[in-house]
Amino acid sequence: MSKPAKTKPPVAPPDFTIGHIAEFERLEGQLDAFYAELQTLVKKNPHDKLNAFKLALVNASLRSANLFLGEGGVPVNDFREFSDADLPSSSDVLFIVSQYLAAFDRVRARNGVAKYGGWAWVVGGKDTELRTKRPRSLGPK
Repeated sequence: MSKPAKTKPPVAPPDFTIGHIAEFERLEGQLDAFYAELQTLVKKNPHDKLNAFKLALVNASLRSANLFLGEGGVPVNDFREFSDADLPSSSDVLFIVSQYLAAFDRVRARNGVAKYGGWAWVVGGKDTELRTKRPRSLGPK
């Protein structure tokens, strides 16, 4: 079902850098977009198979996310990407993408701080002025 991926340890303070923020925001944006598109597909017919083109795009993002998150941060044990030999259903892909979004939320919570009525990134163990969203896992304000 999955292919092994080379990963590094999870990114955590004080090792979080400005470069990590840019990569985080790029990957989270891709995962958010896939999630929104997949929700639409699942509402129409949850058992439909995802086409090969979309699956290739999702898998490319998952591979990048796996590298970013590191072995300890990957959300589903023994899963790294979907097999292109057996196309998964859109609901299966939505489920996995939601797990990755939760993992990214944990990275934000671990590397952010409540500041000035919002949230800001912590870089190199120090608070910054770089704004971010409140982690979803903390619930509404």
